Amino acid sequence: MQNMFLLNENRLKQTINSNNQAKTIFPEFWRSQAQRTLQAALDRTPNTNVAKNIVLFLGDGMGITTYTAARILKGQLQNQSGEETVTNMDTFPYVGLAKTYSVDFQIPDSAATATAYLCGVKTNLNTIGVSAAARNGVCRSQKGNEVTSILRWAKDAGKAVGIVTTTRVQHATPATSYAHSASRKWYSDADLPASARTNNCTDIASQLLSNTDIDVIIGGGRKYMTPRGTRDPEYPRDYSSRGRRKDGRHLIQEWQSLKAGKVAHYVWNKTDFDAVDPETTDYLMALFEPGDMHFDLERDPLMDPSIAETTEKAIRILSRNPNGFFLLVEGGRIDQAHHAGRGSMALHEAVALDRAVGKALELTNEEETLIVVTADHSHPLVINGYPFRGNSILGKSPLWASDMMPFTTLMYGNGPGNKMEGGKRPDIRKVDTKTSGYVQLAAVPLKSATHGGEDVVILARGPMAHLLQGVHEQSYIAHAMAYAACVGTDRRHCAARPAVAAARNQAGP
Repeated sequence: MQNMFLLNENRLKQTINSNNQAKTIFPEFWRSQAQRTLQAALDRTPNTNVAKNIVLFLGDGMGITTYTAARILKGQLQNQSGEETVTNMDTFPYVGLAKTYSVDFQIPDSAATATAYLCGVKTNLNTIGVSAAARNGVCRSQKGNEVTSILRWAKDAGKAVGIVTTTRVQHATPATSYAHSASRKWYSDADLPASARTNNCTDIASQLLSNTDIDVIIGGGRKYMTPRGTRDPEYPRDYSSRGRRKDGRHLIQEWQSLKAGKVAHYVWNKTDFDAVDPETTDYLMALFEPGDMHFDLERDPLMDPSIAETTEKAIRILSRNPNGFFLLVEGGRIDQAHHAGRGSMALHEAVALDRAVGKALELTNEEETLIVVTADHSHPLVINGYPFRGNSILGKSPLWASDMMPFTTLMYGNGPGNKMEGGKRPDIRKVDTKTSGYVQLAAVPLKSATHGGEDVVILARGPMAHLLQGVHEQSYIAHAMAYAACVGTDRRHCAARPAVAAARNQAGP
């Protein structure tokens, strides 16, 4: 009978005896909850203000399965059952879906998707800030096919702009906000092939300084900014952390020179970061690692701030601009954990991103700030196996497989977790699957898990958030945000607002 549910009587008693759980056996609990939700929906009226500010949260690789599993984990970290948890993201009133395919692939990468939701144009795999007329890795094809992002549109409109990421600031998502490149991998000039140098293509790191005057830059990526061999201030003995540039340019020093006469701070550790006064700061460049930042579970809180802390600092600095701001915040290592098949690490990164969303909600006014949460793509992660209510999302299903062995609730369709030996999978009865380093089982063996191709969620609140309801092409997101804030070429919303404002004033309070 091992292929049947293995009932745990003690667990069942704990569930029944829980006050919160016990209420759920009564129909009135669900009816009352539904009525409250219904009334909230009936009372909701669209906010048609012009968005002074936009905050775009991007969970890299945060597909709907990850979104759901992270909700459960967040609750369980708070000693709750988990399934009923309401995250900060869950409070957003308007929900839609985005189709993520690129022009040339059914399942996309982070470069093509970033070009869609930031620049409003779908493009080819591995290319950033260029249309689909540009070809992956072909420098000459990008000339004349550059497309600008909403970050640039906001800057041109007089707003402050910023990027916050847990990856290197030259990585696909943040890079697309300011760079144009036929290859997402051209981080520094050392990464440019001979053909790209011959055809005068520039690396992504150098474009961070030359293309758009970005007020706040926070993430990792020091080694792409300094001359080859430059010792890293944090890891001076680590050769892999040293500068990579062949052209001898020290982009950090160049950035500091460009900001002469302004209150501009460059920092690389949390002590100096905490000392930055947002009330008096014009510009901030904070690069906490040579490459990507550490996973949230592995970071040293004395050296590296959390994504919630970096989000707060960015918002406080950018809020000084009376015209408002645009801020891109990327939880970029959700994706990297999924590629490694590390479900626990990926979910903890998503929970960290949710905390950053909560911080943004605290610091902004819904009447004037549009906040959007979405993902670029998903991963082949599944929640399966009929686990009991409250079972650890990182644990094992009580339903055993036909080989008379247990399996985890979270599994991957492909990735490094395929551990078949002699036609048999490993016995995990004595394995702690809840550790951050555990690699979930995968059906197909790959060194790195691929992306997934299903739609991703769009969550929105604030001015014109209702525009993001429904099922959309991913490229629509940039246009909806731009319309809400009257940046870019479509200014119809600002033209209509003066008349509305006058009508409201005449009506009185």
